[in-house]
Amino acid sequence: MRRQRLRTRATKKVSAILSWENTKKANIEAQLKKIEEQLEKKKAEYAEKMKNKAAMIHKEAEEKRAMVEAKKGEELLKAEEMAAKYRATGNSPKKVMGCFGA
Repeated sequence: MRRQRLRTRATKKVSAILSWENTKKANIEAQLKKIEEQLEKKKAEYAEKMKNKAAMIHKEAEEKRAMVEAKKGEELLKAEEMAAKYRATGNSPKKVMGCFGA
């Protein structure tokens, strides 16, 4: 009789320990899952920030290219106007022909 009670008591204790262990493991797994979700969220936010930065850099580069192209167009137009002016007057520019000038 006494042996039976000792076995029953030991079985209950082992069962309680197993239950405690499972509860603790479940809590740890829940915490781990929560942390992983937070990390994934931060990773997605950071990736979005980097994509936005890349888009801004691309936009800025496009604007700079457009400015260079516009300036090139202005300079070509100015050069063509100067050439037309010199052709119309028959004179040559002094800067270009400086070593041949009188």
